[in-house]
Amino acid sequence: MVKKYIVRLSQEERSALQDIVRKLKGTSEKVRRANILLKADAAGPTWRDAKIAEALSCRRQTVENVRRRLVTEGFEAVLNRKKRETPPRPKILDGKQEAEVIALRLGKPPAGFANWTLRLLAGQVVELGIADTISYETVRRTLKKTV
Repeated sequence: MVKKYIVRLSQEERSALQDIVRKLKGTSEKVRRANILLKADAAGPTWRDAKIAEALSCRRQTVENVRRRLVTEGFEAVLNRKKRETPPRPKILDGKQEAEVIALRLGKPPAGFANWTLRLLAGQVVELGIADTISYETVRRTLKKTV
């Protein structure tokens, strides 16, 4: 089988990877990716993907993915984890709604209350139509960001 993505490391990259492996710098994932690149280097031992996967206790697909990512995205991208672009859940409040919650908190509490509670604020936010539904925990996180 002909490999589509061939790993060719420069001397600086190779020494950086050896430093990561030797000193165990970074996460275990980063050390594993460094090991994969060192074993797959065309100027180095050039192990087969299956042998690398067996030696490092990972799947062959992982080795192929690391190899592909090096060629397509570059050295830094393959070593360091990619930041998630979108959160797993959409935000409940946008910036304008957060500002309204903060303004509400800074205002005077309703009659019969000395201070705002999180549950009281959550109820007031729904009552005023700032948000359809909201939990007191979301109110807490919103207020915590401002302090």
